[in-house]
This record gives sequence, structure tokens and C-alpha cells, in this order.
Amino acid sequence: MLSESAVTTMLPVVDMQRARAFYEGKLGLRADGSLPDGKVLYHVGGSTVALFPREQATKAEHTALSFEVRDIASEIRQLEKAGVKFEDYDMPGLKTENHVCVLGSEKAAWFYDTEGNCLCLHEEVA
Repeated sequence: MLSESAVTTMLPVVDMQRARAFYEGKLGLRADGSLPDGKVLYHVGGSTVALFPREQATKAEHTALSFEVRDIASEIRQLEKAGVKFEDYDMPGLKTENHVCVLGSEKAAWFYDTEGNCLCLHEEVA
């Protein structure tokens, strides 16, 4: 029933101005407008990302949003030039090299937005 439904990823933000500067200035997303309840919408590929205001920060222990890219190394370079800081990991089962971890059939790299939401780039590998 829901397999044909559009999906919106909801990301909580405490400081909307700071978050918009990150999503628009560093990630290059274009806002599709603001809603009366304070949400800001971005259409990304065939999906929607909605930033919604929160009085207090919420911290997820998982990746909240992942962007599928064709060339992860190139995207990392572009985002680093824009000021995005990528995470590096060295633990059993998760080790990054040049910010990238190979996980089965995909490569992945993680970074945080200004509000503490964990974001990811991922690339399918053959």
C-alpha cells in the first residue's frame, strides 16, 4: 500500500538559520519554501528533506539521512571545500580510509549537520 508513497525525512533543528546555512550553503540544497509551522522543505532527487524547529536538541544514535552518490570521493572533496567535516572511524567492523568505509556492496562516509544529525554519503559498488 505504501510502496508508491513519497517519503519525507524529518530532521529536527534547534537553530533554523544555522541549519539552513549548512544545508543550503555547504550542501548546496535549495529550499522549496517554508511552511506555516516553521518547517523548511528541500526536494532532493525523488525525496523530500524537511527541517523542523525544536526547542531542544534530539540526538539520534544512527544515520538520519543518507545521500546516494555516484562518486563518493569526488563528493567528499567538494563538500570538504565547502567546509563539511567528515568523521573517521577505526573500530572492529568499521574502519574508514580517506573518510570512506566499504560495507559489503557500498562505500559510505559520515558527517554531522550543525544540529547533531548524522548524515551519510553512500555509493553502490559493483
